Amino acid sequence: MKIIKSKVITDTVEKMCQEANIYLPCDIKEKLEKAQNDEISPVGKDILSKICDNFNIAKEKEMPICQDTGMAVFFVKIGTEVFVEGNITDAINEGVRRGYVNLRKSVVKDPVLRGNTNDNTPAIIHYEFFDGDYIEITIAPKGFGSENMSAIKMLSPSAGLEGILNFVVETISKAGSNPCPPVIVGVGIGGTFEKCAYLAKKALTRDINVSNENEFYKEMEDTLLKRINNLGIGPQGFGGIITALKVNVETFPTHIAGMPVAVNVGCHVTRHLTKTIS
Repeated sequence: MKIIKSKVITDTVEKMCQEANIYLPCDIKEKLEKAQNDEISPVGKDILSKICDNFNIAKEKEMPICQDTGMAVFFVKIGTEVFVEGNITDAINEGVRRGYVNLRKSVVKDPVLRGNTNDNTPAIIHYEFFDGDYIEITIAPKGFGSENMSAIKMLSPSAGLEGILNFVVETISKAGSNPCPPVIVGVGIGGTFEKCAYLAKKALTRDINVSNENEFYKEMEDTLLKRINNLGIGPQGFGGIITALKVNVETFPTHIAGMPVAVNVGCHVTRHLTKTIS
């Protein structure tokens, strides 16, 4: 049995909060750089150039890529051979509290009554267990310019593939410039109301150079990307052929009477970072 002290988790999360908000993931950075060459709109090309300048400056000066440093979302995989000495949820929240000292605090105590918590806690934490002797933590700080453009729909099975495609494209079309395109689109299909939303959020943490392993869903990702880029929204909504960098689809078994679909929209700085504690 591997014993991991809660302090180690806190220290790790503290650093992750800072790193994830300062350094853009390599997969997204490379896609944005490539997009400069692919974009045919002069205005869009110029905007993409400025976006790339921004993430390079953020790295050089160790400043946040975006002023909205988001609500801290975590996907935590815990090995069954691990014993955490202390409360892991408290440890993660303490890490967020410390990690966001010099970052914008965007969390309110109550969704209706509001009132800032002043330390960006509590975090949103999803736990998963697996056979192993380590803990894997993925952080995905989520800004709400893009989060607010997300949607969920309880489709009937009769809607079929075309129903799913239309819903996803319609969601991005309605979003327009609001989520700061070019966007990354997470799509969750199946499960229940809450499960498909979880899948869509988790899909945003997948490397955008990696397609779904199932050929059917890989083709769906490619089809959706093409249709979305045909909308002509373009970088920051000023027109062009690069509205999205990637569409990631994740699925789960569902009930015979339903076909839940969720779309989680990520902006051009869809931040995510994974660390392992062993």
